[in-house]
Amino acid sequence: MGKDWDAVATAINTRLAELDLTQRELAERSGVSTATLRQLQNNYEPRRRSPRLLAAISEALRWPSDHLAKVLEGESPEEEADLRAEVARLREDVAELRERLGVLEEKQA
Repeated sequence: MGKDWDAVATAINTRLAELDLTQRELAERSGVSTATLRQLQNNYEPRRRSPRLLAAISEALRWPSDHLAKVLEGESPEEEADLRAEVARLREDVAELRERLGVLEEKQA
C-alpha cells in the first residue's frame, strides 16, 4: 500500500480543530516550521519525511509518537484504540457476570 499523505493531512487538521490549536501553536509545540506544517496540512509537495518529524507532530498533538506514521501507512490508530477500549469494557462485563453467577450459585447451594 502506498503512503497516504491525504490521511495525514486530514488527521492533523482534524486534531488541530479538536484541540483548538493554531498552526503556529503546533509549530511551537513540535519544533516543526509552519511552512512544513502547511505542506503537510494541505498535502502539497508530498515527499518522504523523517520519522522524527512525524513523531514530533504526533506528540505535539497529544498522540502516541507513532500515530501519524501509522496513519501514513494506512493503519487506523483510532480503530485500535476503540478496540482496546471495547475489550476493556467487555472484561468488566464478564467480571460483573461472574460475580452475579457466583451469588446465584451461593443462593442455590
